[in-house]
Amino acid sequence: MAEYYTPREIVEQLDKYIIGQGKAKKAVAIALRNRYRRSKLDPKLRDEITPKNIILMGPTGVGKTEIARRLARLVNAPFIKVEATKYTEVGYVGRDVESMVRDLVEEAIRMVKNQKMEMVKERAAQAAENRILDILLPPKRKRAQNPLGMLFPVDHPTVEEHEEADDSMAHTRERLREKLRSGALEDSPIEIEVEDSTFASFGFIPGMGNEEVLIQIQDVFGNLFPKKRKKKKTTVREARRIFEQEEAQKLVDMDEVVEEAIQAVEQHGIIFIDEIDKIAGRETGVGPDVSREGVQRDILPIVEGTTVMTKYGPVKTDHILFIAAGAFHVSKVSDLIPELQGRFPIRVELEALTKEDFKRILTQTENAIIKQQIALLKVEGVELEFTEDAIDEIADIAYIMNQTSENIGARRLYTVVEKLMEDISFNADSLAGQKVVIDREYVRNRLQDIVKQNDLHKFIL
Repeated sequence: MAEYYTPREIVEQLDKYIIGQGKAKKAVAIALRNRYRRSKLDPKLRDEITPKNIILMGPTGVGKTEIARRLARLVNAPFIKVEATKYTEVGYVGRDVESMVRDLVEEAIRMVKNQKMEMVKERAAQAAENRILDILLPPKRKRAQNPLGMLFPVDHPTVEEHEEADDSMAHTRERLREKLRSGALEDSPIEIEVEDSTFASFGFIPGMGNEEVLIQIQDVFGNLFPKKRKKKKTTVREARRIFEQEEAQKLVDMDEVVEEAIQAVEQHGIIFIDEIDKIAGRETGVGPDVSREGVQRDILPIVEGTTVMTKYGPVKTDHILFIAAGAFHVSKVSDLIPELQGRFPIRVELEALTKEDFKRILTQTENAIIKQQIALLKVEGVELEFTEDAIDEIADIAYIMNQTSENIGARRLYTVVEKLMEDISFNADSLAGQKVVIDREYVRNRLQDIVKQNDLHKFIL
């Protein structure tokens, strides 16, 4: 289990996806390990220990969000990322801060439900197979009883004839089952009945704050009335997927799912609040803008620990781990209200990426950009190779662009690589079966417009 990882092992796992930022990784690793330690304590003491929330400070594109996302995946914990700027002060139209907890519960239910469905996968597949066989070879219906049979007798098949017919039907069904399992019927057309998910909804105006109310109303009305069925023409392959989904849902106990999901949220949930620096700072007193300090005060009780009502029941936020992040270019952490600052005792400043970091991001991470490009072109039958000096040049150009224009961190690499690969990607179909080598000269020729536009090299000291 990932929750049993030591802090050092957690950092090693994060190193596979995020380059550098050792301080931030160390802080989140300790926070995660403390959750495991807390779970082993006496219940009386356990309730007294609350998570030590973290603020990550640093420019965009240096790994703040990725650290939190990978951390949640590592322990399979409910995780959501929210933007602080989406929330508005109570009394204004917009999303209220409690919606972040409701969103986390929905995510947890999705996770637990998927886990439960995976556990009943084999049973669901068997039931789906039987449903397909019933459509391809409908079972023999019993003959209706004739009320005038006593007066007008008719000849009926004998018991032996019935047994022969049943044996023949069973034999045919098993042969059809063998064909179905061998994949011979995957593309055969079939007509099935599926649930009609269309719902005549009320009109609403996006962004006016009534989307959540509408969704809840739809849930209520959807559960009041029986599900409608409609016929759909599809293939056996698609029918199997639909039936497996339906059968798995029938086998899953939703009450159990909700109970486990709420438990997971309260004990292991992680909420990542991005752009928290945008709601920091004092008010100017000019204009009708929603009070930034008011939003902070609304977030405060959620972080401190409160009970939020959801459609699945009350959820306590006392032990949810909050990780906040922001660039803090204009404002400072000290510009947040003191009460909110006190709820984020751990503060870590992430470092700007160096040229060497860019090189490692291009090649060393599990999802490295160079690996992605090679895999994409391999689909077209093109063998792509990047030389060492080409990678140096890409990293150099991306680094200088960040220094001379807006610093967008590792995201700059995507801009540079996409521009570099533009012609090759466009003509990939005609390059099938060939090997394409990208060297320093090719990089400079393709990206000379960017270099000239920024006049980069004159800024190098």
